[in-house]
Amino acid sequence: MAVYKRGYQRYQGPLTSPWARLMVLPKFAWQRLLEQRLIVILLVVSLFWPVACAIFVYLSNQTQLLEGFGSGLIESLKIDGQFFIVFMNTQSVFAILLSAFAGPSLIAPDLANGALPLYFSRPLSRVEYVLARLIVLLGGLSLVTWIPGVLLFLMQTGMAGWPWFVENWHLGAAVFFGFLLWIVLVSLVAMASSAWVRWRMVAGGLVLGVFFVLAGAAEMANAILRVEWVLVLNPGRDMNQIWRWLLGTDAIAGPGATACLVAVAVMAGILLLVLERKLRPVEVVS
Repeated sequence: MAVYKRGYQRYQGPLTSPWARLMVLPKFAWQRLLEQRLIVILLVVSLFWPVACAIFVYLSNQTQLLEGFGSGLIESLKIDGQFFIVFMNTQSVFAILLSAFAGPSLIAPDLANGALPLYFSRPLSRVEYVLARLIVLLGGLSLVTWIPGVLLFLMQTGMAGWPWFVENWHLGAAVFFGFLLWIVLVSLVAMASSAWVRWRMVAGGLVLGVFFVLAGAAEMANAILRVEWVLVLNPGRDMNQIWRWLLGTDAIAGPGATACLVAVAVMAGILLLVLERKLRPVEVVS
């Protein structure tokens, strides 16, 4: 029978598992990212601060070596919520930089080259496509956020003993869930920026603008208008307030953790709407 006489029929054969299909995109995306020298350099540089914090943790548990320096120094070498706040604030900057360089290369090329119909002609939905791209960023950003943070917590637990863990277990949970919320937000910003502008360089600049320019604009508006509620437009400050609440440290001035959590949820919702609007295989323009 001639080919042109065969009508279209949906493929009815066996399929791989949904998880196996979902992980195809992250597998090759991680390979491409690790081939970029700048990404590798950022990953290496981002590990310097965790190493320095690990040295700090070691010294804090070796008080007998520091007795000659006075009790003031020994007291300052305390592993508590404030220690993890400093650690998280520093590593959050590296997460932004990594997302600005790695995120736009995940979606922008697909949109620029019209590859979405090719993806969605396979057994892959839009939700699965977004989830696959999100997994790529979650995996990369985890290397510089919650993984070293949890390792520091485990190191302190191993050196300080079980009583310290019983008293401070919430610090490890706060580091994990606080960083997880942060990298989800950062990843959504990177993906939405990439889908919105479709140019990798511009999308990377837009990611930095969302976190740094928007933060400056919020602080300027607060200084001029004298209204603290505008500070919730600063995603970095919102997350800092949420982290302080999770870690049990003193909150900073301005909207509280609840308001900041609502603001982060609204930001995430807007970013998801952008992805839903832009990630379509066919767009009808009237």
